[in-house]
Amino acid sequence: MSRPGNADAVRIAMWSGPRNLSTAMMRSFENRADCTVVDEPLYAAYLAVTGLDHPGREEVVASQPTDPAVVLADLVGGPLATPVQYQKHMTHHLLPGFVPAGPGGPLDGLRHAFLVRDPERVLTSYAKVRDEPTLEDLGLPQQVALFEAHGGPVVDAADVLRDPRGTLGLLCAALGLAFDEAMLAWPAGPRDSDGVWAPHWYAGVEASTGFATDSPGGTDPLPERLRPLLERCRGPTTTRWRRTA
Repeated sequence: MSRPGNADAVRIAMWSGPRNLSTAMMRSFENRADCTVVDEPLYAAYLAVTGLDHPGREEVVASQPTDPAVVLADLVGGPLATPVQYQKHMTHHLLPGFVPAGPGGPLDGLRHAFLVRDPERVLTSYAKVRDEPTLEDLGLPQQVALFEAHGGPVVDAADVLRDPRGTLGLLCAALGLAFDEAMLAWPAGPRDSDGVWAPHWYAGVEASTGFATDSPGGTDPLPERLRPLLERCRGPTTTRWRRTA
């Protein structure tokens, strides 16, 4: 496949919080013949600035540029080997100051989309890897701000699991792409495109071959200590969505 010019490339920024079916969605797009993927490109910059002790922290920081300006310049204008690039972003990785405020910034060159999930299911799943998550850990305020700044289709993970073909078809149409049946299933196992953090987080998706109905945290009860945080997640600051896919 010939390398397209940057002007013709479709660069999709999918903004998600943790435990939102985000890695399975990345697998789906990567299974398209016309698409390459980028896995959480701002993770190292986020860890370098915050100093947080995530699993495999030193390996993550060594694996990517830690200057957000360098990362974003490549995401918007770097060379591509395929006509489509899918960028899997965690919203909490986009810290204040990483992107200049106002119009004309680097994010304007991307086609934005937003992956959301019932916050009770997110919290139930995330609590298994972090005892006391915060609202900012889940990336919900950041996701709302990105949506209000850039717009774009909003996809509920529950809809993807319920009707993968129909939901992905609507998403592709909203992004200006043709739907590809190859997005519905993929080979099990790791990928060279996975971040170095995959051994800590991707066991479930590495065993998958498609969108399973029993997603992480799907039936487990929410720990009682997290109920106040759930109410904050469902508050007015984080519910100004209009579903467009």
